[in-house]
Amino acid sequence: MGDYKLSEQEFNKIRNEVLQTWPTGAEVDFDEAVEYQKAIPENKNFAKVLWKAHKNGVTLLQPRAGVALIKDHIELLQYLESEGEADLLPTTIDAYTRLNKYENAADGVEKSLAAKTSLLNGFPAVNHGVKGCRIVTESLKVPVQIRHGTPDARLLAEISLAGGFTSFEGGGISYNVPYAKKVPIQKSIDDWKYVDRLVGAYEERGISINREPFGPLTGTLVPPCISHVVGIIEGILALRQGVKSLTLGYGQGGNLLQDVVALKALKEVANYYFKKEGFEDYELTTVFHQWMGGFPADEAKAFAVISWGTAAGVMAGADKIIVKTPHEARGIPTKEANAQGIKCSKQVANLLQGQNILLGGRYQEEFDLLKREISDLMDKIYELGDGDIEKGTVAAFEAGTLDVPFAPSIYNNGKILPMRDNEGLIRIYNKGSLALSDEVMEYHKARLEERANYERRKVSFQMVTDDIYAISKGRLIGRTK
Repeated sequence: MGDYKLSEQEFNKIRNEVLQTWPTGAEVDFDEAVEYQKAIPENKNFAKVLWKAHKNGVTLLQPRAGVALIKDHIELLQYLESEGEADLLPTTIDAYTRLNKYENAADGVEKSLAAKTSLLNGFPAVNHGVKGCRIVTESLKVPVQIRHGTPDARLLAEISLAGGFTSFEGGGISYNVPYAKKVPIQKSIDDWKYVDRLVGAYEERGISINREPFGPLTGTLVPPCISHVVGIIEGILALRQGVKSLTLGYGQGGNLLQDVVALKALKEVANYYFKKEGFEDYELTTVFHQWMGGFPADEAKAFAVISWGTAAGVMAGADKIIVKTPHEARGIPTKEANAQGIKCSKQVANLLQGQNILLGGRYQEEFDLLKREISDLMDKIYELGDGDIEKGTVAAFEAGTLDVPFAPSIYNNGKILPMRDNEGLIRIYNKGSLALSDEVMEYHKARLEERANYERRKVSFQMVTDDIYAISKGRLIGRTK
């Protein structure tokens, strides 16, 4: 295992620049922040609560939520904590902060104060600073995580971790390729090395901080092998910088068999590659994201999609499920709708707790296929990087041998086209330059031909578009009438 960790000298040089990016950076005092974090009770530490649930075989539930003003944000989270019965809480960051446009976020805060309502689509943590973040975290009884979508989250990490948050989401690929258009892969990987080194520095001082790469990527027909490889890469890069608590995620695909296979395989394969890289001292948990695509506008139908996602996550053995709301098709939900989504999920999770799904021959067939796909992709990455996962990742995106479907990044090949087979499993129609073997692609092709024959049409791009809109119209597969 090589020494890839940022040196203290290099880290501090970058840190001096990062903390001067916006005035609230001056509030960060790392030594004081360490002492502050030490005083946070274990029942409010995200890493500790999640690991305890993992050991007890319990699936925790977490919503998404965030508004502009501190008082309103606290009221929202307290409502989700008490009325919604959330096990874990989020703080979703606003779009301006995600783009490092702190002046625009500040203007949004001022206008929100004048309007007495949130005019931002999240919480501008950088603008509220360490003090504002602490007001939020101190007002709650359960752990809180920062969730965002930021290619360069260095200042956000500094302020929020010093502010008492104990989990930080994202990664150099998952918060770049699906979210940004013109950020080079190496640039975002380097910026996220800083975030992970910061978390590693807290770990070295005895503070457990959870890190969670964003599993769903674009959330649209993402083949499990793609999202898993990205999660494994980001996991390795985080572990290299001293991260100890790692949560890898997967976005619901829709077919129950494939979803159960995917989440169970994720943990096994991730552990294999982490150990291959020489890592032993870490705690790996998993998160299952309820359906990330289009939702039905009808609330009763939306609750069915939410329940279905919970069932899949629990059956797959997820340690945590990210919960959707019945207002998903409308935009930002009310706090009441958000709480309803959590309570609906909790009821389903409670009913399924302890039940085991019967796994037959098809399970093993799909499990072995997924492992083969991941092996094909990872082998090529290691080959392109001469054994180094970071260099190989940058080269793989350049060559298109790693490709995320429907992503806006110009540094992503964008040639892969996925679609569903006749049972609703996500298959690959066009692999582009993905490093998948002919044997694997023949399997995908055969499954797609089965669907085409059933629907009496040719395998074509139309199936892709039909599948994208299917669930919002009440079906899993985009069938022709």
